[in-house]
Amino acid sequence: MSLVDLVAPPMAGHLHPILGIGARLAREPDVEVRVISTAGALPAITVTGVPGLALLDGADEVLETVVNPPYRVGSNPRRLARQLRAAVGLQREFRTELLDVWAERRPDLVLADFTMGAVGSAADEVGVPWWTTHPSPCAIEGRSGPPSYLGGWRPGVGLAGRSRDALGRAVVRGFKGFAPRLAGVRLAEVGVPRLHRPDGSEAIYSPERIFALTPEAIEFPRSLPAAVRYVGPVLHTPPTAVPAPDLAPGRPAVLVTAGTHLPWHKESLLASAAEAAAALPDVDVHVSLGGDPVPSVPSALGVGEGGVHVHRYVDYARDLPRFAAVVHHGGAGVLGHTLAAGLPAVVVPVDYDQFDHAVRLTEAGVAVAVTTTLAAAIREVLAVPSYRRAAEEVAAGLARTPAVDAIAAEVRARLAEIGPTAADPAAGFAP
Repeated sequence: MSLVDLVAPPMAGHLHPILGIGARLAREPDVEVRVISTAGALPAITVTGVPGLALLDGADEVLETVVNPPYRVGSNPRRLARQLRAAVGLQREFRTELLDVWAERRPDLVLADFTMGAVGSAADEVGVPWWTTHPSPCAIEGRSGPPSYLGGWRPGVGLAGRSRDALGRAVVRGFKGFAPRLAGVRLAEVGVPRLHRPDGSEAIYSPERIFALTPEAIEFPRSLPAAVRYVGPVLHTPPTAVPAPDLAPGRPAVLVTAGTHLPWHKESLLASAAEAAAALPDVDVHVSLGGDPVPSVPSALGVGEGGVHVHRYVDYARDLPRFAAVVHHGGAGVLGHTLAAGLPAVVVPVDYDQFDHAVRLTEAGVAVAVTTTLAAAIREVLAVPSYRRAAEEVAAGLARTPAVDAIAAEVRARLAEIGPTAADPAAGFAP
């Protein structure tokens, strides 16, 4: 029996793909799966039906303030430094506890979300192959094409455009090297003494396999590390008891969502949705708050201002295909679910990699950006058939080879090469 450890933080956009992969691998004969996260992830892990293990006891509240602050982070140096300091401290503790777990039983293969930078070095230390899952592969550094985190660049055209892209890539790479010093941290504390390997690839990602979890059809051509494999989104949502939204028959319904992050953004989202609903009397506008508490939510649930329908949570896997379009922020989770459902989108990026996702979606013809009002953008995406057709083409490609099946096939092949070595707890750290 081969053991595969899957490692992710408890945030839905990172945890859910790992859970989807875990649920699929658990169906493989002679494969044992274990999902490792924090206590905050255990409810979702348990309801998915795969074994879970929680580390960093009591750290979920701290982790929430790090990854989901009540303000926009953007490129603010002080806020980025604050995040990095806290993240390195948590990663250091996580790595120590993970090594203790592996001292009792070493896995045969590790798959880790790209945010878990300390996992790869821990796996190297005990002699276990490790792979990376990446819901936002636009962030992976390449040797060509536009950089990420600079507001959403399109690929440069001609010599001037390519030179601009190269300069942008150098700026991003340079900032990554400077950021630890700005934050006063040493990445060597989490087993990453250098950010880049001699071949130029990023050391926090696996040199063997990086599963890119967005559709290749929307990505810009870039020269990426040989380890990258585009497999598409892993469309997993843990089962929920939340009732499905009640949609009126015969009327187009649009879902407006900012996912489970960005609490500081959701009150303005409600206001924008209400304005759009008032301007679109022939369209039903529904808002999902992603389960997060918002001061105005208790009185807003149900039918609120402007006729907007407000829900605390909407199950993407179950409910999204019933809508005509989605307004979202460009987060990797809702992006994947929207495309897999063959739905066009209005994309309103707010922070992090969302601007890079937004430009890819609009360039692929599956989404529109807000140039005047949200109502006008919704009207356009519903009225112009090409957006829906483009989204349906992407959905058809994703349906042909589900991401979890592609990943499972690679895992089977790799485990066959390795052979079961860790089933005996006494295996310890033996090579």
